[in-house]
Amino acid sequence: MKNKSPLKKAITIIFSLIGLFLLYVIGAILYATVTDYQPEDALALRPRYDAKVAAIQDSTLSFMTWNIGYGGLGAKSDFFYEDEGSLRSGKSAVRPDKATSDAYFAGIQKTIKDNPVDFYLLQEVDTLSKRGHYRNQLKGIHDVIPDYFASFATNYNVKRVPLPVLEPWDVYGKVVGGLGTYAKYQPDIATRLQLPGNYSWPTRVFQLDRCVAYHEFPLASGKKIVVMNVHNSAFDKGGKLKKQQMAFIQNLAMDAYKQGNYVVVGGDWNQNPPGFRPQTYQPGYTTKLAIPIDASAFPEDWVWVYAPDFPTNRSVKDPYVPGKTPVTTIDFFLLSPNVQALKVQVVDLDFAFSDHQPVKMQVLLK
Repeated sequence: MKNKSPLKKAITIIFSLIGLFLLYVIGAILYATVTDYQPEDALALRPRYDAKVAAIQDSTLSFMTWNIGYGGLGAKSDFFYEDEGSLRSGKSAVRPDKATSDAYFAGIQKTIKDNPVDFYLLQEVDTLSKRGHYRNQLKGIHDVIPDYFASFATNYNVKRVPLPVLEPWDVYGKVVGGLGTYAKYQPDIATRLQLPGNYSWPTRVFQLDRCVAYHEFPLASGKKIVVMNVHNSAFDKGGKLKKQQMAFIQNLAMDAYKQGNYVVVGGDWNQNPPGFRPQTYQPGYTTKLAIPIDASAFPEDWVWVYAPDFPTNRSVKDPYVPGKTPVTTIDFFLLSPNVQALKVQVVDLDFAFSDHQPVKMQVLLK
């Protein structure tokens, strides 16, 4: 029996490697499909922690919304998916090393502790993710505000995200993340509501399952304030998913208001607020625009509340460079007509601990 020529051996090895790679990709997709997180349209959220205060006595309340970027997207970091795409990480890290991640999260904890408010609406809070070195961030945040109620609405639950595809030894891996809502008060109702719209298969089995964390808090007056924590779709070319999600949020918020409730919606909308003008920023920023929210999405007496002087979000294509990295505003609040905004400000951290900045707001219930 003749030995194969070196060329034939090389061809055999190449085709064998290609075959193994295709089996790996097919296996990753099948595994994600079989284990796909498919939540119910409405799911009661059990309190992860309870507050000691029930009914709200005050008519003046304070809020913070902040996408904490899973403790992995501080100023020194970038996100490989936006920089290099899904195949390879290139010069980007798939996740920061543990020391850097620890430093980011310590900064997040300190910022929350140093900025006390009645309600914290947080996004990209991980409880068991490889990208966050498996830290329970929901608990870690509660550790610095121990008397607060806390709920967790899962919106990202994938057993193994196989990106970058060409680097199976260092993939994004397991993700369990979502919306963390904290309050000084105990709600009567806490519900995860699934937002409509999704990507086609197989992309959808690796993507987020967007939702609203819906809460009803009782007031001493007998009325209620409805607080919604939102995080709308990113990577949504043309804004098709955002349109469906905004229509759902519009109906939900307006129905709550028609029932006689006060309504506050806050979060990372992944859109610019109506009328947004980046020219109002303090000098020295390079700006970018996102898809704007249609001004007609809500009646004129509903108010979009955002701070015009500082950005809330930066590009993560590269680490943050002040004055060079593009920035915008996509984190803000929406108020029903019976809620008056008294004050709003961005807590300007120069994106030290996340690719988003916290936004604080004070309101009066009329």
